[in-house]
Amino acid sequence: MLEKLRNGSKVVGTRRLLRAIRSGEIAEAYIAQDADLYIVRQVRQACNEAGVRMVEVPTMKELGQACGVEVKTASAGLKKA
Repeated sequence: MLEKLRNGSKVVGTRRLLRAIRSGEIAEAYIAQDADLYIVRQVRQACNEAGVRMVEVPTMKELGQACGVEVKTASAGLKKA
């Protein structure tokens, strides 16, 4: 599941992800289940409005590692090809 995120063109971080979802650049969004509820709600709402599939990942640490960053990550997105 996270293999696509590891190898593809991605956006990391909630602010950048929300901006990219609204501009139609994201094919799939990823959100960590242990992320702050406020962030989860924002991403879920943006995905619903834009018709973007949202995938839940168990932890922020796991999502950060999948994105190739050394910090925990609450959300990320896979750009459209």
